[in-house]
Amino acid sequence: MMIKEWARIGFLDLIRFLNLHDLLTSVTTMKYKEIKMTPNKKDFQTNKVIELDAVVVGAGFSGLYMLYRLREAGFSTRVYEAGDGVGGVWYWNRYPGARCDSESIYYNYTFSEELLQEWTWSTRYPEQPEILRYLNYVADKFDLRRDIQLATRITAASFNETTNRWEVDMDDGTSVSAKYFISAVGCLSAANVPNIAGLETFEGEWYHTGNWPIEEEVSFKGKRVGVIGTGSSGVQSIPVIAQEAEQLTVFQRTPQYSSPARNHPYSEEFLKQTKENYTEIKKQMRESLRGIPTDRRDRSALDDTPEERRRVFEAAWNKGGFWYLNATYNDLMVNEAANETVAEFVRSKIRETVHDPAVAKKLMPTYYYATKRPISDTNYYETYNRENVVLVDIKKTPIQEITAKGLKTVEAEHELDLLVFATGYDAMTGSLFKMDIHGKDGLSLKEKWEEGANTKTYLGITTVGFPNFFMITGPESPSVLTNMPVSIEQHVEWIADCIEYLRGHGIDKIEASEAAEKAWSHHCKEVADTTLYANSESWYTASNIESKRKPTGFLIYLGGVGHYRKICDEVADKGYEGFTLTRREKNVSRQ
Repeated sequence: MMIKEWARIGFLDLIRFLNLHDLLTSVTTMKYKEIKMTPNKKDFQTNKVIELDAVVVGAGFSGLYMLYRLREAGFSTRVYEAGDGVGGVWYWNRYPGARCDSESIYYNYTFSEELLQEWTWSTRYPEQPEILRYLNYVADKFDLRRDIQLATRITAASFNETTNRWEVDMDDGTSVSAKYFISAVGCLSAANVPNIAGLETFEGEWYHTGNWPIEEEVSFKGKRVGVIGTGSSGVQSIPVIAQEAEQLTVFQRTPQYSSPARNHPYSEEFLKQTKENYTEIKKQMRESLRGIPTDRRDRSALDDTPEERRRVFEAAWNKGGFWYLNATYNDLMVNEAANETVAEFVRSKIRETVHDPAVAKKLMPTYYYATKRPISDTNYYETYNRENVVLVDIKKTPIQEITAKGLKTVEAEHELDLLVFATGYDAMTGSLFKMDIHGKDGLSLKEKWEEGANTKTYLGITTVGFPNFFMITGPESPSVLTNMPVSIEQHVEWIADCIEYLRGHGIDKIEASEAAEKAWSHHCKEVADTTLYANSESWYTASNIESKRKPTGFLIYLGGVGHYRKICDEVADKGYEGFTLTRREKNVSRQ
């Protein structure tokens, strides 16, 4: 099945077939009182439980916008953030070379025309410090900080079936009560440090790219550095570290498909044109497949001659960024032969770039192109031509242990002064599992999703057994295979509109039905099974996490941003079809 055919899948027809419509009962109305919050953590150091309309976890892109939307609608809302500042993943990911792989003019909020006109990005692919400045600018512009509590980690949340409220506990011993519990923790915020024997004996420094030091500067000068992992953070950091380190040893398990970002400053004229035309750009982003308005050719890679294909791939390669290479043909992810054409093109580029044929061969991926996260880089393959860089294939020569002086594989011991874990994240569900979330009948989210194949949701926003709980870009939504701000805005707006609807119709509780959840998960699997994504092990399927190496399925909706938006809108337009809405039978005391 081609990508363009996915939009024909009648998911809502399946919902209606299961008799899930006409779920609404007669409703009453209720006035909601506004509770003004103060920003100081000490105000919560009392025995009295604060009552809120909504608790939001995380102050990144998702949490900031969720706070803005709910507060504008008059809901008392508070965001809890474990970090000492706003920014989410861009607060924590300060590793060398950290930058966005979506173009900056698309990697921003679009809900405010004034914000779009005020903020100006400096380069095509912004670095972490600039993105963090942007998010702090947003927090200040919309006066969000007064409702954000920093340096506070939510440890547990339980749904009280008597009051239909969430009881939320923090690591400082305080608690709050909220009608709605909203996760804005993101898909990639639970750092994965592999369990390698001997780490505690290492006498040098070690860091994880996803939890980089904030106050101190990490120096590589004159040091023997080892980097474990060649995913996105590894590919971005390795060229930067190599420029400073005396010796850099890269421990690679799986080679990556990476294409040059070709980053550059934006011209004033380009930025002026972009701002003048952002209404149309926004429309294109929201209706696109992946949230980036690329011109996808409605043509098979196999329809062109090898010479013409090469020309098409070269043009995308020279334009910079994997989004453009991915958009060259419409069947790269659904046809093995078509996929091999782009895979071999990237391998040919590696052969052309890396001088040592043996090293080039180690760097060449053999799995399907883009079934692991494709990467955009700056001088990644070129770095292996440096005399101070060594590549170790740990799939052929596995790591045995970390020693006091370095790292030992089955073949040799490498003496190191500093070790960097670029080993990624416990993606999709890991951040949620760091909180002890319990729904109805004491069921924990981790227990419900214990077997990977049972990680079921409805629309990637809710899950059965957990009323009034919403996930922004949760499992089985488009999430990480899209330009994230586009997907975040769509989820935040849908959730905010839903909560306003519930208030306006006197609804006390909303919960997805089992049939709707089953149908949505089946639909997600049905779409994924038409592609090559499900045929490779990756963090998309949690195969990078040892404790999750059971069959997980593919936890990302592949039907496209535009099509997914239409499905969600239709669910809402039909009175939240697929949900059970419970009318308030009595007012709940808020003492």
